[in-house]
Amino acid sequence: MPQMLTIGAFAKACRLSPKALRLYDELDLLRPARVDPGTGYRYYTPAQLERARLVAWLRRLGMPLARIREVCALAPADAAVEIRAYWAGVEAETAVRRDLAEFLVTHLSAAPRRDTTMLELRYHAHSDRGRVRPANQDTAYAGSRLLAVADGFGPAGAPASSAAVEALRFLDTEEVPPGDVLNVLEDAVRGATEAVRDAASGATDENGTTLTALLWTGSRLALVHIGDSRAYLLRDGALFRITHDHTVVQGLIDEGRLTPEEAASHPQRSLLLKALGTTTPDLRLQDVAAGDRYLLCSDGLPTTLPDARIRTILTTAPTPAEATRALIAEANETGGPDNVSCVVADVVADVVEGV
Repeated sequence: MPQMLTIGAFAKACRLSPKALRLYDELDLLRPARVDPGTGYRYYTPAQLERARLVAWLRRLGMPLARIREVCALAPADAAVEIRAYWAGVEAETAVRRDLAEFLVTHLSAAPRRDTTMLELRYHAHSDRGRVRPANQDTAYAGSRLLAVADGFGPAGAPASSAAVEALRFLDTEEVPPGDVLNVLEDAVRGATEAVRDAASGATDENGTTLTALLWTGSRLALVHIGDSRAYLLRDGALFRITHDHTVVQGLIDEGRLTPEEAASHPQRSLLLKALGTTTPDLRLQDVAAGDRYLLCSDGLPTTLPDARIRTILTTAPTPAEATRALIAEANETGGPDNVSCVVADVVADVVEGV
């Protein structure tokens, strides 16, 4: 007969209270090895400690009991994937709540008769077929709240990219509360996914689109990104890429099996790992400052111009319209092998006097 631990000794070893152990028994989450038929006293084996400790750790993470039961039923590797997915959701929810808290603190702390610096976007979008492709499968859009670039692929690539951006355009006319912006954007992307499926007649394996978009709240930008279109930030003369390519070669770079220089000429550099509708896109908030310049572009730009050249053009072009025209013109001068689309937006300050 295996060694038995009383419920008190087992509780001490696994850092769970006897009350919690009795609850987990009732929920079929952690059954005792033996229950005394006369007294109803519960006994456990040392072999059950690993599962009990896992339950205790997951409870400390705040995971609901129903989900803990699912995780405990998985193999260790699969359980790790599920825990990572759970925590990603917690972080996303925390970011939304943090944004709402900051909005409420600012809103409730605002003093009367105070001059307020309001931020707004100045923007321009343009898309070009390039010099080689027979048609343009890109879609670019810029408005006072929404900036977006989509790069379609497959026979129905052009309708797919157009449908994705069109499905988001209602965001450009509706004021979005800062605390809800990520939820609103996530819901809109689900609608865009359905629109792409309809445009591609459901054949999402052969047809689809990337999507990179920024949604303006008046104080922050919410980013959604999937695929290999990109978003850049030019701040104080330095250029930062704020998206991560979902491609085979980027995965090889991340694993250290390929250098960025080698990736530029890799035969599979345009092979996507993710596209709209295949998996959850990246969603996050982006802090802004007056003087920031943002660039959204399809992969036709960075495959022809190095980041250093993109930075130079963004730094020297006086307006968003001149920046988009210069970027596209130079991409075409290199041969224009692909469609190229650019959206450039400047964050500008406007002081409004208090009343």
